[in-house]
Amino acid sequence: MATLKALRLRIGSVSSSEKITGAMKMISSAKVHKNEMELKRLLPFRQQVDSIMAHLLATGLEFDSPLITKRDVKKASIVVFGSDDGLCGAYNINIFKYLLTQLRMIREQHANVEITVIPVGKKIANAAKKLDLPWVKIEHPGEGVDSKMPAETVNDFTNGLKEKFQDGTYDLVQTVYMRFISMSKQRPQTETLFPVSPVVKSEGLQDKKDDNKFYLFEPDPDSIFNEVLPMFVLSTMQEITIENRASEQAARVMAMQSANDNAKKLLEELQLEYNKLRQQAITTELLDILGGQTER
Repeated sequence: MATLKALRLRIGSVSSSEKITGAMKMISSAKVHKNEMELKRLLPFRQQVDSIMAHLLATGLEFDSPLITKRDVKKASIVVFGSDDGLCGAYNINIFKYLLTQLRMIREQHANVEITVIPVGKKIANAAKKLDLPWVKIEHPGEGVDSKMPAETVNDFTNGLKEKFQDGTYDLVQTVYMRFISMSKQRPQTETLFPVSPVVKSEGLQDKKDDNKFYLFEPDPDSIFNEVLPMFVLSTMQEITIENRASEQAARVMAMQSANDNAKKLLEELQLEYNKLRQQAITTELLDILGGQTER
């Protein structure tokens, strides 16, 4: 009977866990949808900025901006985005592994470079503390900067990175984040923020050159370029943070789905074991009753 009681308690515990993981999966699914909607709202602005940049670059003119100035990389910075919460499977582990690869790649490309890692998110910050490389240091991103920060904080954080690039604190600024592809697929990716390298896709470039015959740039293309370039960077960073949040929630959905499936399987096994023990107990009691009647 003691075994039956223990099994009942365990079945109740597993059943509760199944309900909790199911609820967490639903919540994370809703958050993924919310982030997808944010990406859609950002898309028109991003497309417009990209279109302006494309028209400017298609003129073939030389532009001058401190944000596109390339220099010898002696000090670099990598902003790595992770999560503040757990229960998202191997999400942070995969980002951390990719970060290690990126650190070694920068070191191979630029000898004697000193790299500052800026972790955004408590979980990735804890992982970054384990980095034991003499040429890597960890820097706190600042108050209010986390994986859930609003758009205004993202802009302030990006402008801070821009200032550090312009004053020579960093010669290279990159981001490492998880790109959202689908609910079941996310991929770690690197994006270079500074120096900015806006690229016009080869397809349609000739059309843009022809279109520019009908454009008058006022006051001049270079002034417009220097106004639009920071917008280009900000929209890139906004997209990175939203994609990273969507990837985190998608990873949590898959982790909760896996946990839910495991809980159901365990529940079925425990229920079967409970029924067997219960049947054995009933059979034993019946045999005891029959044995007592025979003795009489």
